[in-house]
Amino acid sequence: MNDTRERLSNTGNIYQGSAKRVLCVCSAGLLRSPTAANVLHLHWGYNTRSCGASPHYALIMLDEVLLTWAQEVVCMDEDMGEQVGRMLERLGMDKPIRNLCIKDCYGWDDHTLRERIKDAYEAFEELP
Repeated sequence: MNDTRERLSNTGNIYQGSAKRVLCVCSAGLLRSPTAANVLHLHWGYNTRSCGASPHYALIMLDEVLLTWAQEVVCMDEDMGEQVGRMLERLGMDKPIRNLCIKDCYGWDDHTLRERIKDAYEAFEELP
């Protein structure tokens, strides 16, 4: 419990800068979400992190601290988006969730994956 409290206090570290904080979520946090974090950082300049939503596969597990840190959550598919939505509701948080609808069939930093992430994310920016 003490570790969580200390981690939570670090989410507001002033030295992070003013860039939007975006959490990217896939199942394991190994391929799609780290690639998305790189794309969003390099293309839009966001402060990004990645994690996994599956307790069986994730190296860095989606949790309250990461959701507290994030100003926006980018999910790779609908199931993760629903899971994140339930967690946010349970925690009493209201944050935008963007579902990119990208299947788990790419390697890390795959060129096609990068393009799909960029196109899917840009589609949200075009919405009214």
